[in-house]
Amino acid sequence: MDPGLQPARVAAPNGVAAVRVEHLTRIYEGGDQPVTALAGVDAAFGSGTFTAVMGRSGSGKSTLLQTAAGLDRPTSGRVWIGDSELSRLSESQLTRLRRTKIGFVFQAFNLVGALTVEENITLPLRLSGVRPDRRWLAEVVDRVGVGGRLRHRPAELSGGQQQRVAIARALAMRPTVVFADEPTGALDGQTAADVLVLLKSIVDDHGQTIIMVTHDQVAASYADRVMVLADGRISADTGGQA
Repeated sequence: MDPGLQPARVAAPNGVAAVRVEHLTRIYEGGDQPVTALAGVDAAFGSGTFTAVMGRSGSGKSTLLQTAAGLDRPTSGRVWIGDSELSRLSESQLTRLRRTKIGFVFQAFNLVGALTVEENITLPLRLSGVRPDRRWLAEVVDRVGVGGRLRHRPAELSGGQQQRVAIARALAMRPTVVFADEPTGALDGQTAADVLVLLKSIVDDHGQTIIMVTHDQVAASYADRVMVLADGRISADTGGQA
């Protein structure tokens, strides 16, 4: 591959981690009693690493992803994406950061059925008003293996192909971090393994940072680091602080 097409390993100034959370707390009000989903989580995720976040239902793993990605505001604590602290951003600034610095991959693919594969991949660029880097997009499309499907609609693709399109869309902006929420949950075993190999190769070959929420120990085995949450706290962490 042309070295000029490779994104640099994403690192903020002064060696700051790609993603960092400090004393992160999220309490949901309502019902008879408030529910504490996160109870003071401290964690850092280094550039070019693949972290799996695990835990039982209600452990706080999805809330950690949502708050770290700026999809939900924490009750207290701070989040950094690179050197940007999310609590200091206005809603419009936060929206722009999510569109330009964060990629998302979900279990349900979340592709737009009326758009072609190519249009789905370039959608984040259009929403951000960014001119596509055609050489980089060609590299991404080739890497995820959907080059022969660019004019197809999502309904014409298998589940594995749709997830590959979602991964390409997440990489289109060369984000600081890709958050993946149960990305293989809707796939059969072999297709899930193929997608996980792809995610791992994107980390190893391109220096992408990926944080993946999963309940599947097999999926977690592809990661460099496994973080386990219980009752809103980190109960185990094979990587420690990045």
